[in-house]
Amino acid sequence: MLKNLFSPQNFLNLLLVFVPVSIVLELMHAKPLYIFLASCLAIIPLAGFMGKATEHLSEKLGEGIGGLLNATFGNAAELIIALMALNKGLHEVVKASITGSIIGNLLLVFGLSAISGGIKFPIQKFNRTAASIGTTMLVLSAIALVIPAIFHFIAFGKATEAGERELSFEIALVLIITYGLSLVFSLKTHKHLYVGESNAETEEAIGTHGWSQKKSVTVLVVATGFVALMSEFLVGAVEEAAHSMHMNEVFVGVILLAIIGNAAEHSTAVLMALKNKMDLSLNIAVGSSIQIALFVAPTLLFASYFLGPKPMDLLFKPLEVVAIALSVAITALIAQDGESNWMEGVQLMAVYIILGIAFFYLPV
Repeated sequence: MLKNLFSPQNFLNLLLVFVPVSIVLELMHAKPLYIFLASCLAIIPLAGFMGKATEHLSEKLGEGIGGLLNATFGNAAELIIALMALNKGLHEVVKASITGSIIGNLLLVFGLSAISGGIKFPIQKFNRTAASIGTTMLVLSAIALVIPAIFHFIAFGKATEAGERELSFEIALVLIITYGLSLVFSLKTHKHLYVGESNAETEEAIGTHGWSQKKSVTVLVVATGFVALMSEFLVGAVEEAAHSMHMNEVFVGVILLAIIGNAAEHSTAVLMALKNKMDLSLNIAVGSSIQIALFVAPTLLFASYFLGPKPMDLLFKPLEVVAIALSVAITALIAQDGESNWMEGVQLMAVYIILGIAFFYLPV
């Protein structure tokens, strides 16, 4: 039993102790830094349980409905955190978390997977066609997120804030429609490109083997409720915590919140790479980034018309735009030959670290 508890897929569950710790700290009105750190640590295993429940429900409900469920709720933890921040009007933190999730999945997740699997297997192969389609979708995402910034630069002093919000709204509509069509492509017309090689090994890696549908639904509901609660604590403390740690809010959103929301997903991708299942690892990294850009970002923009003090736009900071564009470019370059090695993982990680340093020193 102890061996199972400390297995890679269950090790993060030990962080569940921070759920009651966060609640106690919030009730005691402790320092925001302590509440922020405890909430961050609590969300990691909760997000993992949400992912496990979603994966298992997907398998129980069949390829069609299951695939749609997984495609819709695959980044639910990040979406909940962002919605809480949105409700408090922290638009820069929300946009930073979008940026962080995209570059984190492409550079950190894919990079760690390539390094971990590459040390064990000199060359790891994956489906070039699926990878090409995924990276092309990523280029579309980068274009959509770059255009508002270019428009703002070109029309500086002439375009109104309302006009820029309208531009963002219409771009978001294009993104959400494209995402819907991509689901038709991946779940119906060309689903053969996205079929994993071993469902049993995937179940073992994500820890859902033996879960009933009732258990999956219960875990998903309970974990979602606690993620929402922890996210409220986290967002309420993020501004003062960032000041206490001498970090700007953009760095917190791009690096810290993105890692927290994706920690469980990161571990699954690495475990798949260690089993020489780079198709699955790449699908997690690229697929999650596509979902963030084409589904989560427009969903948050639409939600901002009902939450918070004012609607959000898709006008990202110049460094965020550059980070997304560079991340997409290097991922497309590495994925084009249909294989990876540990040195390519090092290169991806190097870019991530360089961008992280740049965001850390970004003036407030």
